[in-house]
Amino acid sequence: MNLLAHAYLSFDQPEILVGNMISDYVKGKKQYDYPIGIQHGIRLHRAIDHFTDHHEATYIGKHFFKSEVGLYAGAFMDVVYDHFLALDANELNEKEWEPFTQNVYQQLKEHTLFLPEKFASQLPHMSLHNWLFHYRYPAAIEKSFGGLVRRTKYLTDHKVAFEIFENNYDALKEQYQAFFPDVKKFAEFELARLQSK
Repeated sequence: MNLLAHAYLSFDQPEILVGNMISDYVKGKKQYDYPIGIQHGIRLHRAIDHFTDHHEATYIGKHFFKSEVGLYAGAFMDVVYDHFLALDANELNEKEWEPFTQNVYQQLKEHTLFLPEKFASQLPHMSLHNWLFHYRYPAAIEKSFGGLVRRTKYLTDHKVAFEIFENNYDALKEQYQAFFPDVKKFAEFELARLQSK
């Protein structure tokens, strides 16, 4: 899952949110350097990623991208999932998504002390340009695809991947609809399990 989904699946718990958002920047045993609530968020993020990678809808969605982006198909699907989540009125409507995203930025800023340097350095840009809210717009998805390509070792152009997204929009939306209720239920269960220890 990508940024918006991890934020949303933190269930309005600030320390869970912090851990969920920084998990990719925290390697190995370094997770134990954080307060227990943030540790739970880090572990929740990793459990969500594992669940996502092994869900049938993700396998189907990745198939659309695989011929062009190879092993990075999963990363592209993460962004696709965020796009459809940002448009999902069954979760929040457009008027609710905006304050939700602003609250995410505010909570992260209030926990700056715990943010890894790389994540902290991009937070002002993320907030200023409201990345989380703008996942609803195809132009932001194209931009995110471009960012993915820049971070890969062998991809050089995001345009073909974006064309795949546009040309298979309805089919990809179907995979999101099959997937998101399952991952939300899983995340709720996993968070309760972590917090009961």
